[in-house]
Parts: sequence; C-alpha cells; structure tokens
Amino acid sequence: TDFSAFADCDLVVEAVAENLELKRRVFAELDAVTPPHALLASNTSSLAITDMAAATKRPAQVLGLHFMQPVPVMPLLEMVRTFLTSEETSQTAKAFGESLGKTIVVSKDSPGFIVNLLLIPYLLHAIDALEKGVATKADFDTAIKLGLNHPMGPFTLLDYIGLDTTLFIADAVFSETKDIRFAAPPLLRRMVSAGYLGRKSGRGFYDYTSQ
Repeated sequence: TDFSAFADCDLVVEAVAENLELKRRVFAELDAVTPPHALLASNTSSLAITDMAAATKRPAQVLGLHFMQPVPVMPLLEMVRTFLTSEETSQTAKAFGESLGKTIVVSKDSPGFIVNLLLIPYLLHAIDALEKGVATKADFDTAIKLGLNHPMGPFTLLDYIGLDTTLFIADAVFSETKDIRFAAPPLLRRMVSAGYLGRKSGRGFYDYTSQ
C-alpha cells in the first residue's frame, strides 16, 4: 500500500484489479518512485499494455508479463510487447521469467494476447451450446477431457477461472474489437448477476458448497 517500498526495485509486476484507470494510476505512481532503469510490467490478461505505458515517462521499459494461474503450477508466462517496448526490456524480462522456471511465449499488444484470444471464444461457445441444450455440462466436460485430452472441460475450467473474470475479459476484448466471437451469452451474464461466479463463490456451473 506504500509505493515508496518500490524505490529500490529493478522490476515491478502490477497485479491490481482489471480496471484500466486504476492500472494507469498505479503505473504513474510506480514511474515516479522506481529507479530510472526499472522495468514496469502488468499481469493483465486482456487490457492494453500501451495504455498503461502511456501513463509513464518510460514507455520503452513497460511490457506485459501475464502469469498463468495457478502461478506455482502453470509453466507458461505470456510476455506482451508493445510497439514502444525496447529490445533490451524484452530480453531482460525474458531472462527474469526463465529464472523463475517459466516457458516464455511472446505476443504483441493485441486484445486477448495469445491464450485468451483462443480460450475465451471457446468458453463462450460452450456456454452458448449449453444454453441451446446441445448436451449437459457434464457431457461437454467429459467429451473435451477424453476427446481432446484436455485436463478439464470448459465448465470445470470456467468455474476455476471465475465466471465474472471470464465475462470481464470477453467484454474488454469485444469493446475494443467488436469481434462477435467475444460477445458474451446471456446465460453468462445472468449467472454473474446472480453471484454464481464459480469456485470462489461456492457455486458456478457446479456446486462447491459441500466441499
């Protein structure tokens, strides 16, 4: 809560709530207190890194470092470069990620980056198909696990990610791109409105209250 604590950091990874104005304020504060050489990174899963970089006086030293959750288990780190990010910044951040034992993939600063660009339409399509009665959620999950060898099906994954988080990412990308693949199904909005957010709220597509 005290930004002066970052005064001697070489790299800061921001992970505040997915609100662009909040992130811009954080980046402006970090820009003011961190050393001139320090790199500033965001863990955002969907918001534009360039918009955060614009809140600083060091845009060449700003990038995205999107850690997959759960971070201690998942080996992937999505590194996001803007057209302003310097090569030195990218190489330093890549070395940092590798020092944590992560595998690095690089994306340009494009809505959804790599993972959510592909994942979110898949999840939204599953919800839409469920709402249309194509199959039960359990059968969808079993089909994806055994038919595609995924570790979990779409509805188990949605509950793990959080339905509110999924809706936020979908809306953020749709707002920027108007790509119909990111248009959230009505069922998702109704569930979020009802507080059915997944594991964190005890209920989502499945009931976790007895666990």
